[in-house]
Amino acid sequence: MFARTYGATTLGVDGLIIDVEVDSAAGLPGFNIVGLPDTSVKESRERVRTAIRNSGIRLRQENVTINLAPAAIRKDGSGLDLPIAIGLLAAYGVIPQSLLEKSLFVAELSLEGECRGVHGILPMAMQARERGLTELFVARENANEALLVDGIQVYAVDNLLQLVQFVNGQEAMDPAKAEVIAAEPETIVDDFADVQGQYQAKRALEIAAAGGHNVLMVGVPGAGKTMLAKRVSTILPKLSKEEALEVTKIYSIAGLLPKNSGLLTKRPFRSPHHTASMTAMVGGGSVPRPGEVTLAHHGVLFLDELPEFSKKTLEVLREPIEDQKITVARIHATITYPASFILITSLNPCPCGFLGDPDHDCSCTPGEIKRYMRRISGPLLDRIDIHIRVSRVKYEDLSSKQKAESSAVIRQRVEKARQRQRERLKPYGLFCNAQMSHAIIHKECPLPEEAQKLLEQAFQRLMLSARSYDRIIKVARTIADLAGDEDISAVHIAEAIQLRNDMGLAMD
Repeated sequence: MFARTYGATTLGVDGLIIDVEVDSAAGLPGFNIVGLPDTSVKESRERVRTAIRNSGIRLRQENVTINLAPAAIRKDGSGLDLPIAIGLLAAYGVIPQSLLEKSLFVAELSLEGECRGVHGILPMAMQARERGLTELFVARENANEALLVDGIQVYAVDNLLQLVQFVNGQEAMDPAKAEVIAAEPETIVDDFADVQGQYQAKRALEIAAAGGHNVLMVGVPGAGKTMLAKRVSTILPKLSKEEALEVTKIYSIAGLLPKNSGLLTKRPFRSPHHTASMTAMVGGGSVPRPGEVTLAHHGVLFLDELPEFSKKTLEVLREPIEDQKITVARIHATITYPASFILITSLNPCPCGFLGDPDHDCSCTPGEIKRYMRRISGPLLDRIDIHIRVSRVKYEDLSSKQKAESSAVIRQRVEKARQRQRERLKPYGLFCNAQMSHAIIHKECPLPEEAQKLLEQAFQRLMLSARSYDRIIKVARTIADLAGDEDISAVHIAEAIQLRNDMGLAMD
């Protein structure tokens, strides 16, 4: 007898509905799963058979074939256990096939028949709604996440027998309701109010947050580079609902979503260790999973001690920095992950860290300094909009009793600047200045004659690239937005040039 149920897995950051086709026929007993299953799906054969038996359901020995369609895409994840079990029971006539046509089943089964939660429920539920399915059966621990999607009825299932009895009308089961989670008052732990001095660095990071620009900080050890970077996410605008859904989908697939949590409301801040591999940074693997650049989507990716990362790991950042996405090609699929983030990096000016420090002598040889800086390629540096020098904090700043400006106050200015950008860039589907292409810059960022002359002088004297030219104008546009100015002036261009050239001064 033939039966069909619907399960789901993930592909990239989206859900993928799987048609689970089950055929049971007389013949030598067997249980075969086809349709490019990975190891965890192949092992479901033993979990499903044992779970059905331990649920008190006896099936006759037949030759069973299960096909997972579409067959050309590799399937992974233990969440296909439940649809395989339900399809098998429908093929044996234990439950009616007609009641399964609009239902999606996603859960792992224990050997006792208990339902366990899986990763990626949110994108699966969204895909189910698009497919026209109206009911979603998940493990109880996944119910809250599934309920984030409107327009689909969610049922929290404890075990296989309970589900079978419900489908057969032997037991009632009410649709799940979202657990009320008390909203925690927003508290900013890493606040800019705690940062004494460093006025130029804080100004640069405010500009970066307002326009979505990348930043490189160069300074001696202990100057506060890491402390400053950790506070950037506290001055970024709050996530919109669409952004929050995207971030929650990514963290759901990666298995990083807190238990029983709802929609993520805080912007991500990712700070991978310098030993992170190329795959860990951009994603991939035999079964592709999102990497750090995707986990930082709509947030901040902080790379501390930049030259300590392997050169291969750093070079793969070029595509996501430029295109706000990363494409991972594998034999069975080519997957594109979103990667729109602000890159914040820091480094010491030399191996010992004291090059250019008036209070300490540098102990590095010119050869050591050159080898140290060669770990960072010119093309990567060219993609970073703002290069700033972070000097040692003065004693009078540290001992001052006066509180510095708080993150909440800075964020108000950033949000106003972002609002101006959204209105200006709405026709192009963009939301910050860093996303502008050369054509959009040419149309939306006209320069007065004085500003053009200043930029021309800098372009020739500093031997800037075409990319640097565009990025200086983008930063200048953000500076103007923070000031509430409609047009870019020579003053804005001058500050943008200074922010672009400050790293070179730090490394002389």
